[in-house]
Amino acid sequence: MIQLGPIRTDRMGRWVPFALSAVILIPTVAGTLRLVELSSGPQLKPEDSRLTASPVPVVVHISRAIPYAVIGAYQFSPWLRRRHPKWHRMAGRALLPLGLAVAFTALWMTLFYAGQSGTGAPHYAFRLMLGSGMVASILLGFTALRHGDVAHHLAWMTRACALALGAGTQVFTQGFGNTVFGTSGLTTTLMMGAGWAIHLATAEFIIRRSRKHLPAESRPS
Repeated sequence: MIQLGPIRTDRMGRWVPFALSAVILIPTVAGTLRLVELSSGPQLKPEDSRLTASPVPVVVHISRAIPYAVIGAYQFSPWLRRRHPKWHRMAGRALLPLGLAVAFTALWMTLFYAGQSGTGAPHYAFRLMLGSGMVASILLGFTALRHGDVAHHLAWMTRACALALGAGTQVFTQGFGNTVFGTSGLTTTLMMGAGWAIHLATAEFIIRRSRKHLPAESRPS
């Protein structure tokens, strides 16, 4: 009976990397097309003068976000963590600078790029708050690991990943919002927030479920 908890958690965890890979598929393709375009390739997406005028931040952001999302998805596999702990540690060392680069370039673009047409202060505040939240989550997760607190490390890194992968779900929430409520700056802002809210709620569900299978002394207080 003691083995049932880990086995069930392992079975549940096996689908997580594949689900996350599906979530990031659309933004990965879109980001790759944007990189091709910014490297003097053919125009494959609608032109955005903000990006062409200052391409370095978005190039850094996309080129770090794709490996962060792909590698990060497989950090959530209990089977992989247990069978290949060395790989998990090596991937984690790579993900730390990648994640911080993604978050800081997102903040830079929020602060210094002109706002998206039709959006206002709420949209700006959302992006600023969530970019800062990703930085804080990564640093708190790293600090927890340095102190040997694996439970808090996993919890904070799960939240960081949830914030980083928000763009995948926003494709669907914004499409739904534009169809039902029409295209407007307010709709864009609310549906963008809805995408992040879905991810954060899912992250908290995963964190709480994982706590049930941790030894009592390892559980976050």
